[in-house]
Amino acid sequence: QVQLVEFGGGLVQAGGSLRLSCAASGRTFSMYAMGWFRQAPGKEREFVAAISWSGGTTHYADSVEGRFTISRDNAKNTVYLQMNSLKPEDTAVYYCATDRKRYGLGATDLADFSSWGQGTQVTVSS
Repeated sequence: QVQLVEFGGGLVQAGGSLRLSCAASGRTFSMYAMGWFRQAPGKEREFVAAISWSGGTTHYADSVEGRFTISRDNAKNTVYLQMNSLKPEDTAVYYCATDRKRYGLGATDLADFSSWGQGTQVTVSS
């Protein structure tokens, strides 16, 4: 069973940037695609970004395309989410998750992910 811990959330003004990190342990991190999701108060958890096991393929939600960048460092068992040009509507708890299958190219559906971190709060003020 993999354990995931997210870091890097906080309070930032609109237009600012944050970098989230997700450290993984417990199984072979490099074999699995990873994803970032977010959940705002009163809303369902939604897909943000995903990256394949090798890092060669990425996917983004339309709402963050061009502003957010997902990356990974398999040597450090860590996946990152660089968030630029933040907007108040980006305010949410952000979660990282591992794909259920080995060597995936990156999924976008919650059901495709098997392990989740505890989340980190991102608040963007206007």
